[in-house]
Amino acid sequence: MTDMTTMPSPAEVQHGPDGLCDNKRAALDEIINANIHRSGAMMVILNTIQNTIGYVSPDMERYVAQKLRVPVGAVHGVVTFYSFFTTQPRGKHTVKFCMGTACYVGGVPQLMEKAKALTGSEIGKTTPDGQLTMEVCRCVGACSQAPVVTVDDEVVGKVKPNKFPQLIKKLLEG
Repeated sequence: MTDMTTMPSPAEVQHGPDGLCDNKRAALDEIINANIHRSGAMMVILNTIQNTIGYVSPDMERYVAQKLRVPVGAVHGVVTFYSFFTTQPRGKHTVKFCMGTACYVGGVPQLMEKAKALTGSEIGKTTPDGQLTMEVCRCVGACSQAPVVTVDDEVVGKVKPNKFPQLIKKLLEG
């Protein structure tokens, strides 16, 4: 599989008429060719792209649609329907704020405001240094632990506003 961590900076990359650089196009071709004949190929391909590259951009959606000979709308529909797909690069770490009723009432909006102040970034965005992506999510099923955030894949419950800065600082330093 193509190693996406050794890619040159965006300013150094030449993009083709499809909007993709050669490295990404090669990685997509490898993923598509390995999975095109599988049952549910579109979902398998998109999931593999998400796991390998980290996101599925609109240019990637168009490329996959062309290769699978399906309408772009069909690919875009899958990417936008499932919450685990993202269309933009994500940070090294992800913090998701549970917006279920118990977490909302328990103080998640205050945690979100604290996170924005600490990072200088908006919810739904990645910090400029690429370290942290902050998002909202629906109920994570840990209502008894409200308010809850997930840090990468770990559920962190009973998060207090005065302890939250330590959590963010640890992610930004690590």
